[in-house]
Amino acid sequence: MSENVRSFIVDEDDDGIRLDRWFQRHLPDTGYTRIARWARTGQLRLDGRRALPGARVMAGQSIRVPPIEPDQSDDRPSKPKRAELTAAENEFAQSLVIHRDRDAIIVNKPPGLATQGGTKTHYHLDGLLDALQFDAVSRPKLVHRLDKDTSGVLLLARSANAAGYFSKSFSGRTAHKVYWALVVGVPSIEEGLIDLPLARQPGSGGEKMHVDEENGATAKTLYRIVERAGNAACWLELQPLTGRTHQLRAHLSAIGFPIVGDGKYGGKEAFLTGGISRKMHLHARRLVIPHPNGSSLDVHADLPEHFIESMGLLGFDLENGFDRPLAGEKIALDKESEKIAAGRRARDRRRARRGERRNRSSQKEHDKKR
Repeated sequence: MSENVRSFIVDEDDDGIRLDRWFQRHLPDTGYTRIARWARTGQLRLDGRRALPGARVMAGQSIRVPPIEPDQSDDRPSKPKRAELTAAENEFAQSLVIHRDRDAIIVNKPPGLATQGGTKTHYHLDGLLDALQFDAVSRPKLVHRLDKDTSGVLLLARSANAAGYFSKSFSGRTAHKVYWALVVGVPSIEEGLIDLPLARQPGSGGEKMHVDEENGATAKTLYRIVERAGNAACWLELQPLTGRTHQLRAHLSAIGFPIVGDGKYGGKEAFLTGGISRKMHLHARRLVIPHPNGSSLDVHADLPEHFIESMGLLGFDLENGFDRPLAGEKIALDKESEKIAAGRRARDRRRARRGERRNRSSQKEHDKKR
């Protein structure tokens, strides 16, 4: 059986992970029971030495994987293999790519394509990721999601290390997202902050969010009006400061301006006449996120066809969608402005005190002369 022994070299992306985790990544059909049996009998080795499933592997080490005996079986069923993609599916998936480097792939997800599978959802982006492996050692990994009917920027990590890095950016709020939306009606305030806590709506099976002042999680969204079509509709730029499920949809519906086409949150009021598409008009326009190489990724995604057509019907000019400061930049600018203003106030107080002292001195001199 020795001729069937396999040998693998640990890649840099796997440096520091547990040996059993390495098997999950690269030989997922090998169950833990089998790995433990190999370790117990001395057949599992790192650089020629016996190894336990919990051992940490290092880049460059050699992993000896013994042959699988025909009568051996794991205590869990093997995962079903993914169906091989067709030429059309490969071409479609690759046509979505708008940025690609060593660590990241960014796609412009079309509306109607789910990010991941679920109940009654069998066609999704996750199922197409084999087409986006290119020259990497494994298929890319999802690190965030977009709703099925939301289009735009979606980032994929090309390695486990990159996935961890980008995931920390999303959870740590150093990733900045900008969305464009068409909404029914026009807010009376040109730009502002929607600060309404959100929770899962009872009776919706967890599929819908609602404002819950007592038990909801903090949810904040910056918005500004880009253009308006009378009082019927407007084009909004949105910057979510938190990442709650359906945050933008729930927030805009809660303040009375549902996203055009979002019947789930806006009901019948979410649809416009005059040939405006009934599809949802919410688009992840821009993503700015730190890159593992020390730089910053800043990627824009073009609008889908139905969104562009609706913009034209409403008389909106895409040239007006200029980039304003990101949320983090705006906060920094506000703090700097406040710092400058505070300095000016302190300077004015010092001048006023000096003026008071001079006035008192002048009064004393005047009194002496009298």
